[in-house]
Amino acid sequence: MMHAILWCNGDVTDPSIITPLLEGNVIFGIDGGAEKAEAAGFKVTEVLGDLDSVKQEDWRGRSTILPDDSASDLVKSLCHLKTKGYDEIDIVGIDGGCPDHILGIWAALTEAPDGMFIRMHHEHGMTIRLHPNDEEFQLIMPEGIEFSVFALEKCNAVSIKGAKWELDGVSLSFSTRGLHNQSVGEIISISTDGILAIILHE
Repeated sequence: MMHAILWCNGDVTDPSIITPLLEGNVIFGIDGGAEKAEAAGFKVTEVLGDLDSVKQEDWRGRSTILPDDSASDLVKSLCHLKTKGYDEIDIVGIDGGCPDHILGIWAALTEAPDGMFIRMHHEHGMTIRLHPNDEEFQLIMPEGIEFSVFALEKCNAVSIKGAKWELDGVSLSFSTRGLHNQSVGEIISISTDGILAIILHE
């Protein structure tokens, strides 16, 4: 897999969370996120987006303008990286901001191409996108740890096995039904025929 980090223009309370993700992986900045990444001491390979929040002359030779007013810079950047062969993406700098910005981050998971394993890193946890074309997702956590599963679009067959509250091929839409499930110390298996956001807490 080709792995990249996307640094958005939101808050990164503790930049040290980025260090374990590096290990030779490249950082792409989304517009102003590129300047935040370099201000935190990280080398950015390229800045992506409409570039309305950076001085383009400062990024000459390290920028790609992605013109498309019908999609967010995050969606356009994910699509761009997919065309370059990247299929594992860690997204940082997504916390904070106004409500429409925050909701737009979640909506981007529904528009991002399939065939990409996407993780979004928050101050106290992580969100993993599960696409219907992905294989069954499995994880194991200590007993009693909470996690949540949200349908980001209409799903007709969501299954959660190995958790305190299980689902077996049920219909799920954007609602609170998947909020605050719990690990019982076994392998948790999640499958879907629609796009899910799996939220894991630290």
